[in-house]
Amino acid sequence: MTLLRDHELARAFDHASHTYDRLTSLNPGYRTDLLRSARRLRLPGDGADLHVLDLGCGTGASTRALLRVAPRARITGVDASPGMLRRALAKPWPARVRFLHLTAEDVATAGEGPFDAVFAAYLFRNVADPDRVLETVRALLRPGGRLAVHEYSLSGSAVHRALWTAVCRGVIIPAGTVSGDRGLYRHLWRSVLAFDTAPVFADRMRRAGFTGVRAAPVAGWQTGIVHTFLARNGSGPTDCVR
Repeated sequence: MTLLRDHELARAFDHASHTYDRLTSLNPGYRTDLLRSARRLRLPGDGADLHVLDLGCGTGASTRALLRVAPRARITGVDASPGMLRRALAKPWPARVRFLHLTAEDVATAGEGPFDAVFAAYLFRNVADPDRVLETVRALLRPGGRLAVHEYSLSGSAVHRALWTAVCRGVIIPAGTVSGDRGLYRHLWRSVLAFDTAPVFADRMRRAGFTGVRAAPVAGWQTGIVHTFLARNGSGPTDCVR
């Protein structure tokens, strides 16, 4: 199963950026589920005095979810696709929100952080080395900082695997074909099938040194297909979760 990776994947997202928001709006609950996952970070005080990283921010839908749950936080969104970032930057944002063109692996070496919380939506199944990215996230988080990963990660049930394939073949890939981005949306289908199941990814997070790891399903048709993974970087005085 050949997947798009690194610069090839970034170019595919660049090409799809002009229709990406419109296509994701066809997914019932897309933005509601992002908001639910952002709320699961449980950032105190509307995010006052906190610095939050939106890792793989895309066109800014996940950034908007973070801004709604933490309107007083400083939010830094990063993405490897300049096309997706241009779409994000074209939207109105308060001064405490900024965007940077960086890969997940390059955030630490760019001198960013530390962060009180990291939100990563639809990122980990698209990186070549998820263990390395988890190590990067731990290095970027303050002690006790919180990580929320919102990701297509199947439950392991054959029913959920079959449902995902049916939705991709019947809706997602045809819609992507119309927009001229069939390759990207076939990648979406295949990348989910090839990625860790929810229990396996939770174990991967534990091996990376995160504590309090748990997986929570989203609601609606994506139950068993999309999960929120929550964890802490050890424990410490800056712990966001009360």
